[in-house]
Amino acid sequence: MTKLIVCRYFRQVTQGMLKRRLKVTVFKGEILIMTVDNAIILAAGTGSRFTPLSFERHKALTVVRGEVLIERQIEQLKEAGINDIYIVVGYKAEQFEYLRSKYGVRFINNNDYMNRNNHASIWAARHILNDSYVCSSDNYFSVNPFEKKVDDAYYAAEFASGKTKEWCMTEGEDGYVSRVTIGGENAWYMYGHTFWSRDFSGRFIDILEKEYNDPETAGKLWEVIYADHLDVLKMRIKKYEPGVIYEFDTMDELREFDGSYITDTRSGIIKKISEQLGVPQSDVINIRSLNGVDPEAIGFEFDCPRGSFKYLYESGTMHPRR
Repeated sequence: MTKLIVCRYFRQVTQGMLKRRLKVTVFKGEILIMTVDNAIILAAGTGSRFTPLSFERHKALTVVRGEVLIERQIEQLKEAGINDIYIVVGYKAEQFEYLRSKYGVRFINNNDYMNRNNHASIWAARHILNDSYVCSSDNYFSVNPFEKKVDDAYYAAEFASGKTKEWCMTEGEDGYVSRVTIGGENAWYMYGHTFWSRDFSGRFIDILEKEYNDPETAGKLWEVIYADHLDVLKMRIKKYEPGVIYEFDTMDELREFDGSYITDTRSGIIKKISEQLGVPQSDVINIRSLNGVDPEAIGFEFDCPRGSFKYLYESGTMHPRR
């Protein structure tokens, strides 16, 4: 029998102060059903490993199998009935502006994207985190994973058979994540979107507020902060079969998924390199970012039949790699 529990409190950050507000929660049997309030798409990062495409255009705006990554995700959210969509921007923020009129999305600026890891995007969005999807802007979902009604906070995951270097999660007896390790074997690993309940959001922002100005926090992913506080930050593992969630860290990974990039990289830089070296774009392979002091790449290395080379963005020059 369905019961309405009216006096459940949750925390929400408003103008830097934590205030209490009433929330109606619906229970069906033993299952808590939450209606998703909004979606927050994190798109502030530089995507430096996705070189050189991410130098020329933000990674989230890459066309994959005929669709722009972030547009596909926005459309899937809207198909699920989630129309209140925020995009946290930083790197190449101006390139996203057209989405405002096309989809009615709203923007949140992360001014610390060059100095801090992705927890800064969570902090920038703290005022609107409720029962919220928190998504990466560069995921490709072959089927729509979003729902308007969700029963608990979760992190999407795929199973690794054998050894993996991914972030692996262990499920405790209570059904929540009890351990997170970088690397593992025969394990479910973090892969794709997340759902934050109001309770999870409030607790996470409480912790982040306390730790934000600690020097060691600057370089932390929000997932590291989560893993440090599993005792109070409760998430389940949302398990997906292979072939639903995709993420492309490098040009070579993108080429495996979308074969059209083998012969046409859509990169002016790669086109220039292929012309200078007299090789087709398909022969420019093993592309690896060159990083400087800042998160943004300063260039990249690659291999081709003519040898191994490096390309530097600032000078626009190519040199043999020694």
